[in-house]
Amino acid sequence: MSAQDAQAELIEEFSLFDNWMDRYQYIIDMGKQLPAFPEELKTPETKIQGCQSNVWMHHERQGDNVHFQATSDAAIVSGLIAVLMRIYNDRSPEEIVDTPPSFLEELGLDKHLSPTRSNGLHAMLQRIYSVAEQETAE
Repeated sequence: MSAQDAQAELIEEFSLFDNWMDRYQYIIDMGKQLPAFPEELKTPETKIQGCQSNVWMHHERQGDNVHFQATSDAAIVSGLIAVLMRIYNDRSPEEIVDTPPSFLEELGLDKHLSPTRSNGLHAMLQRIYSVAEQETAE
């Protein structure tokens, strides 16, 4: 499944919910499924600036793909991480760069997140794209 397919699938899943309270709960439930994040990776280098809550994101190259791990101390932010991981994790740097986050507008996340949560989401996306751009340059 491509990153574009993952976005389309996510948009379809969210369309099943009638209201934003159900969508928020789904996002939170997704966050509960994140794999454990090793404590030793919670460093100043992996911490994402611009998020109201604490967020750490680690990446490493695995063959042709970039593998991300991330965690947060906030439930909704953990869910947003899970959304991003579903779309961008374990993809080639080129696919990441070539996959704009159209899901933000289509899901309405930009309109339904608080400004600080939206800033944090954009900071996480910026980190993902920055890593992918660095990896394509190497």
